[in-house]
Amino acid sequence: MPASVLDMSMSVDGYIADPNDFLGGDDGERLHKWADPEGESGPLSGPAAQFQDEWNAAGAVLAGRRTAELMDHWGGDHGGLPIFVPSHRPPGPAARWGYPLVTYVTDGIESAMAQAKAAAGDRDVQVRGAYTAQRALEAGVLDEVQIHQIPVLLGAGRRLFDVLPAQIELEILRVIDTPEATHIRYRVRR
Repeated sequence: MPASVLDMSMSVDGYIADPNDFLGGDDGERLHKWADPEGESGPLSGPAAQFQDEWNAAGAVLAGRRTAELMDHWGGDHGGLPIFVPSHRPPGPAARWGYPLVTYVTDGIESAMAQAKAAAGDRDVQVRGAYTAQRALEAGVLDEVQIHQIPVLLGAGRRLFDVLPAQIELEILRVIDTPEATHIRYRVRR
């Protein structure tokens, strides 16, 4: 059954970015090094390849406005996938005129998720962005959370789950432990 899945790399102390919106470390990429541990940028293997296959099998992306703008809307598509951005403000010029696969949804997170799921069909919706994940949890439209926990303490920055409406119970679906990260996939209990 297709699911909406938040998929994020996170430090042990709960940060998804440093105070300057980089991913930590001297090169600004510490939280994503697990996906290419040797720095080869060639064909991936092991768990990294498995996760890449999962990401590539998605049918749509739901991304927060801040995340989408920081990533320049992934150049207008996320690996060929449509991108849905919940926002109370209209999109900027690039998203409005230059990116036909980017849709700004102004009538709430529930509507944005419904549109993303409709576009994804029988495939998953990948969710990007902390604030959007928090709102999706609050609205009851986030099905799963996948955390790539990186063995580093950033000490400051942007937290993934900074503000939640209440306690949210999760069920562990899968744990994959590697030297670079512990990958935990949870189902949101309803």
